[in-house]
Amino acid sequence: MEIRQLHADDFEEGLGLSEYAFQYKVIGEDRERARENFKPEQIWGVFEGPSLSAKLVLLPLQAYIQGKPVSMGGIAGVASWPENRRQGYVAKLLTHALQTMNEAGQTLSFLHPFLIPFYRKFGWEIYCEYKKYNIPVDKFPRKAEIQGSVKRGAADIKVLQQLYVSFAARYNGTLQRTEEWWKEKVLDEDTHQCVFYSQQGEPEGYVLYKIVNKELVIDEFVYLNEKARQGLWTFLANHDSMITGASLKLVPSDDILPYLLPDPRIAQENYPYFMARIVNAQAFIENLSFHALSGIRERLLYIEDEHAPWNNGLWRWTVAEHGEVSFTQIQGDRSNADLICSIGTLTALLMGYRRPVEMARYGQLSGTHEAVDWLEKLIPQAQTALFDFF
Repeated sequence: MEIRQLHADDFEEGLGLSEYAFQYKVIGEDRERARENFKPEQIWGVFEGPSLSAKLVLLPLQAYIQGKPVSMGGIAGVASWPENRRQGYVAKLLTHALQTMNEAGQTLSFLHPFLIPFYRKFGWEIYCEYKKYNIPVDKFPRKAEIQGSVKRGAADIKVLQQLYVSFAARYNGTLQRTEEWWKEKVLDEDTHQCVFYSQQGEPEGYVLYKIVNKELVIDEFVYLNEKARQGLWTFLANHDSMITGASLKLVPSDDILPYLLPDPRIAQENYPYFMARIVNAQAFIENLSFHALSGIRERLLYIEDEHAPWNNGLWRWTVAEHGEVSFTQIQGDRSNADLICSIGTLTALLMGYRRPVEMARYGQLSGTHEAVDWLEKLIPQAQTALFDFF
């Protein structure tokens, strides 16, 4: 068995595995385009002799954490032939991917799970969820007289990017988008774009949407202030003669749109979305900002992480006067620790998806009441979100 990056001449075998595993077919011009865009250096495979047995894609990405981009390895396209399943190939690929990301300085990893319990075994944990709304047209927000204007049509990607960054950087776990990402992953010929501009001509929000079977399908709704939100909704409500309602997806979990509607009784769904994993705990933690604490300035944390042994073990977590931290591995075991948790739990806590007191209540974080309270005060409150898929 060999684990290696794919070569250019592995294109057909790699695509064939994806087509079989994910049940789609790429033909004609689309296949040639896929060949042109093939990046074998981003795909790792398990080979038995000359044959590809399993593979995954490892994308070099950046994610916003506390408003700053952090190097992140995005895992996608995990696949194996049915006759090769349950032989540990994917497990070996995931372990190899962790080593590769750590060596590349990617302190964090994201993936969209086909099965959450499977990836939890390897340290990934849910870090965000999204809301989905279905709103009949007669329950739309009321139209408002807004000082500003909406321009419909293809927008300058630089304008969309400016607005997206201002909105997305409020959350932990959103992607830093490149122009290439916008063109390949976000915008397509079926997507309508509209941008809200203030009276001074400044862009303050945008909506990406489609009209499908007399329904507005809203892919992204980004706004920097309440005026922009109302202005964009007024534009959408002006479609009332040609639609029956709207479907909004990938809405951040802190959104309160139903409360703002004249009648908030609409169909709503909360859906656990992507998973995250800290790849290198020391580098990740020492790059974060924490609340300054009075009194005790250090605790001992034991991290359980069998698949990234450089994280596994006892750590001294020290907080400086202004909230800067150092995170140093020391000799010792669980009996020496003030706090004990898995790498998945630590990821959920530091991403801001869950709180220490909450996790301790349900047995996901072990420690004394005083130590849990210390961690609760240390970690800033945050919201998580993701508006992309890979």
